[in-house]
Amino acid sequence: MKRLLWLLLPATALAVDLGSKSWILRTLGENESLPVIKGFFYLTLGFNRGAIFGSLTWLPEAARFVVFGLAGLAALVYFGRLFLARGTSTWDRVALGLILGGAMGNGIDRLLRGAVVDFLDFIFGTWHYWTFNLADSFILVGAVLYGLRMLLAPKAEHRPTES
Repeated sequence: MKRLLWLLLPATALAVDLGSKSWILRTLGENESLPVIKGFFYLTLGFNRGAIFGSLTWLPEAARFVVFGLAGLAALVYFGRLFLARGTSTWDRVALGLILGGAMGNGIDRLLRGAVVDFLDFIFGTWHYWTFNLADSFILVGAVLYGLRMLLAPKAEHRPTES
């Protein structure tokens, strides 16, 4: 039962991501921008039809659908299994829950729109970072937490528990 309560974490990440995307789609038109902190942070609506940083956009739409669909399904199965496993630590569950929620948010975008809705837009001096969304942020934070735990935890914690 306790493991099932943990499902609230990825469900909440998913709801926050989808809610933010719904709001931005109602608020801005494609490529329209709203300054939050002029010269630094904007809300700019964009659609990423590729993978990370817009890669693989050269693939035909049907091929992207298959590749991203299979990769997404494999990620959900792999990370979902780890997330729900009996011996998974609290920190791992938090990290994996964020990854799952973010992956589902971007996956739903791809299914509904054929592209991921991006809108968080940062400029650092003359450098303009790629526009991203909350799902991307959840995935990144989860991956960093998971990686840090793997680096900092004693080696014994990395071994799977026996059934």
